[in-house]
Amino acid sequence: MKKFNIRKVLDGLKEQASSSASSGQSCTQENNLMQETLQSENFQLCKTVRHGFPYQPSSMAHDPVQKILAIGTQSGALRLFGRPGVECYCQHESGAAVISLQFLINEGALVSALADDSVHLWNLRQKRPAILHSLKFNRERITFVHLPFQSKWLYIGTEKGNIHIVNVESFTLSGYVIMWNKAIELSSKAHPGPVVHISDNPMDEGKLIIGYESGIVVLWDLKSKKADYRYTYDEAIHSVAWHHEGKQFICSHSDGTLTIWNIKGQGKPFQTITPHGKQPKDGKKPEPCKPILKVEYKTTRLGDPFMILSGGLSYDTVGRRPCLTVMHGKSTAVLEMDYPIVDFLTLCETPYPNDFQEPYAVVVLLEKDLVVIDLAQNGYPIFENPYPLTIHESPVTCCEYYADCPVDLIPALYSVGSRQKRQGYSKKEWPISGGNWGLGTQSYPEIIITGHADGTVKFWDASAIMLQVLYKLKTAKVFEKSRNNKEEKQNTEIVDEDPFAIQIMAWCPESRMLCVAGVSANLIIYRFSKQEITTEVVQLLEVRLQYEVNDMESPPEGGGGGDRGGGGDRDLPTPGAASPSPQTTGPPTHPSTSSNSSDGVRDNVPCLKVRSTPLKQSSGYQVELVVQLVWVSGEPPQQITSLALNSSYGLIVFGNSNGLAVVDYLQKTVLLNLGTVELYGSNDPYQRQPRSPRKTRQPSGGLCDINEGSASEDRCKSPTSAKMSRKLSLPTELKPDLVLLSVCPPRGANPLDHRDNSFSRSRSSSVTSIDKEAREAITSFHFCETFARKGDSTITPCLYVGTSLGTVLAVALNLPPAGEQRLLQPVIVLPSGTLGRLKGSILRMAFLDNTGTFLPPAFELWYEPNAVGADSEERDKARKRRPVSVSPSTSQELQESQYAVVCSEKQAKVIALPSQNCIFKHSITETSFVLRADVVQMNIGNCVACFCANGHIMTLSLPGLRPLLDVNYLPLTDMRIARTFCFTNLGQAMYLTSPTEIQRITYSQETCENLQEMLGELFTPVETPEAPNRGFFKGLFGGGATSLDREELFGETQAGKASRGLAQHIPGPQGLEGMKGAASGVVADLARARIALDERGQKLGELDERTAAMLASADSFGKHAHDMMLKCKDKKWYQF
Repeated sequence: MKKFNIRKVLDGLKEQASSSASSGQSCTQENNLMQETLQSENFQLCKTVRHGFPYQPSSMAHDPVQKILAIGTQSGALRLFGRPGVECYCQHESGAAVISLQFLINEGALVSALADDSVHLWNLRQKRPAILHSLKFNRERITFVHLPFQSKWLYIGTEKGNIHIVNVESFTLSGYVIMWNKAIELSSKAHPGPVVHISDNPMDEGKLIIGYESGIVVLWDLKSKKADYRYTYDEAIHSVAWHHEGKQFICSHSDGTLTIWNIKGQGKPFQTITPHGKQPKDGKKPEPCKPILKVEYKTTRLGDPFMILSGGLSYDTVGRRPCLTVMHGKSTAVLEMDYPIVDFLTLCETPYPNDFQEPYAVVVLLEKDLVVIDLAQNGYPIFENPYPLTIHESPVTCCEYYADCPVDLIPALYSVGSRQKRQGYSKKEWPISGGNWGLGTQSYPEIIITGHADGTVKFWDASAIMLQVLYKLKTAKVFEKSRNNKEEKQNTEIVDEDPFAIQIMAWCPESRMLCVAGVSANLIIYRFSKQEITTEVVQLLEVRLQYEVNDMESPPEGGGGGDRGGGGDRDLPTPGAASPSPQTTGPPTHPSTSSNSSDGVRDNVPCLKVRSTPLKQSSGYQVELVVQLVWVSGEPPQQITSLALNSSYGLIVFGNSNGLAVVDYLQKTVLLNLGTVELYGSNDPYQRQPRSPRKTRQPSGGLCDINEGSASEDRCKSPTSAKMSRKLSLPTELKPDLVLLSVCPPRGANPLDHRDNSFSRSRSSSVTSIDKEAREAITSFHFCETFARKGDSTITPCLYVGTSLGTVLAVALNLPPAGEQRLLQPVIVLPSGTLGRLKGSILRMAFLDNTGTFLPPAFELWYEPNAVGADSEERDKARKRRPVSVSPSTSQELQESQYAVVCSEKQAKVIALPSQNCIFKHSITETSFVLRADVVQMNIGNCVACFCANGHIMTLSLPGLRPLLDVNYLPLTDMRIARTFCFTNLGQAMYLTSPTEIQRITYSQETCENLQEMLGELFTPVETPEAPNRGFFKGLFGGGATSLDREELFGETQAGKASRGLAQHIPGPQGLEGMKGAASGVVADLARARIALDERGQKLGELDERTAAMLASADSFGKHAHDMMLKCKDKKWYQF
């Protein structure tokens, strides 16, 4: 027996206690901390909804009765669309491309065939569709799938030329197989190629037409199991379509021709058409054209039929855009598309193939768009697309997400955005109108803002898991367009493509102020106005920003560059310093053709030229001020990597990899510029060496790790030096050079490199640690009303600055009184020393009061900036700044009245103010690093939400920093997700999952539980339209549609069993998969009960049908018995 050792047990308990304490490590003991309300059971992570255009679409299907559309993609995704606001996303586990989709029309089911030769049956009768059955083919490759209307037998064509038949109810193979060698002529020795088309004759279900790639078409008799007719053409076939009467069919070919065939005339086509070919006069064949990839043949009761086709253009139309051709009677309309056509479908009034089709619209699936064309109006206008499919109109470069916005904000943006809508759309309603909206209780306003590569900014209404574009802002209008000459090219050398791309955005929802930073080192500040104005001259500040650790021996060409700091003495006045004049321009550009040419260096030249002509600004966002960084001594300006705006103070602050600048946008002046080094003063913890100006302008790629500093981590504050405490009230020239920030900045400040799709996190051996320290970057800002220094007794407006080396620095702001004084007196900016240091770059800062309530930055309420008369008086009242709250105590023994929450790439700290004691510290990750961190407000408290580069999503309690949630959400993170991931309040988050799609997720247990109610329903009970009337004469003499007992023909009794190794049946999770991760608790139980009731109702319905059949049989038997009784009533027994 093993000996029991009490000492080891006690040691183990001690270790356990110490390890648990380290997770939410307390720096100093606090006895009076507030109670934490959030617990781990308040958090659960799940996907909510995906918006945007399906990335890399590959196939499409439409249910004409339910009026829903399905789109499959090359990555195995499935997107289902109903009425605007009803959409659903599903994913095949294998990730193989979806090559074909077939609805079980009005049955609430969908069949998908994938490139990995699997076929799946989806149940659409639940809010989260799930796979019911799967069938995996082992020996043959699937090339075509066809499911006749109101049939349960699915035809599957293969690469070998064979056709297999699957029962969609049981998902089992029938023993009936159409072999390719029986379908073609026995004398033919060549293989006909893969099956490219299968469809049954609209008037005779027993006749199947099979199209082979080589040009052979076979009319197969299912009952006699032989070919009735064969049709041969010497060009490859791409598609086949029937005339609804079943007497003719049309084929599209690889030489750009259409051939129309009579089913009984197998020798030659009845008619050959080359829609885009030039017809030679001598009767020869027309010149070959590009392949016609698809053709549809739709009839109308009162007019000519429609022939709709994609492709077939002449080869001499070089550079012409992809086209859809609509041939109707004698007219041929060629409709140009913006992107290549993937597929198209004609929407018709009837689901029955043997009736007049009456087409009314064409759905065209393009590589990057979905277009619906109205066939009923002259000129074939398109319908206005109500789905949010234009996210990728220009590539998305950054995103921001705001939940619980002011209630008047969405109507205001919608009212100005509605005036931007294009004209000329079809007047009819959007034809894809199936499904029902969810009954969600989530009613707070949500807004998503996307910045794009062409300089546009889009505002989206994201409330209640929907997405609708509200307003579009074009920032490039502020600048003159490049003339592509050499001098112009040289000015924009900082970025090769997309010089107007948006890099970072700062937005104040309450005041509606917006500031955007572009990749060309420019800032634009916008105000929101409901009135149209014309700006005669765009107000401009041009700013020099260069980096030096020590003073250079002589100032660089252009003057003023060697001055270290923030004093007012300058060789050259800063542009815009004298007064808020309408426009200020910098010194003239040096006439150089290269930044390092012998005849001079480029200096004081901005990357973009602001337009000099009057700018008409419609209602919405209007330019208030443009700030541009200029070239300094032959070096380009460095891209802006961090940005903050405060509407109450009238300030914006921006930083890059070497310094920061504060701009007063009310007075149009630069208040402060400092290199990061100068914020420390004489107490800089790093021994930095001066560095010479860089020769190369190539931005450094990847995300280098700059987080291990040499100074002590527990240092909370360095004393403020005398040099740094001078009042910087005058505008100063800004200094640092411009290269890409080497750390992951908080708001997507990485370069727009579409080629790099992975993290490069390795340390470069060519960069010394001293050089790294010399490049301390500004990574985050936070405006707040707090204690500027240790031991302060009063709260003042402050700016907190976070750096790439993990330092948090404070800058005090002395603001004039609101009103006229604010526009006349200078704002005094005073660096106040260091608050603390963390491992890794600082990503986010926030403040709590002594009860744990989140303290938002001060803001100004929105007012109409262009108001006149009485409205202007209201504007002046609204402009008064929110009063600053006073400190609760002024005694020396001051108790802590605020808590600063600071989160870096590696850890989080909570620091008590004004004592500046670190009271809690938590190491978030050792092996990875945090990409995005936000302090968010939940319904019952606040927490820190983090997204790591290893794919983990975590939440930490406040102020204790206890881990509440840690989920390995994304196993592999790419640059797009890293750049666009956003957390917001109330447990919402989002990221760009592909170049065209936004994925929204929630980490709130409450939202997860309510999600099932919020989701829309795709399937709604609808009566199937009545079958077409055969007519008296057709019924009397025949000629109408003939039916086929497929059950008898394909069933096991007559057809036998299928080959055992041909395909493997994989049963699905019986529909309950849709509940997984989407709901739990009571809601999930109710949902499961509802599914059980649905199944029970279905079984009861089947029982009712059987009962009705038995009743009809009994009635029939009773009638026959009665007739027999009457017949035999008067007969004697011997007459029988």
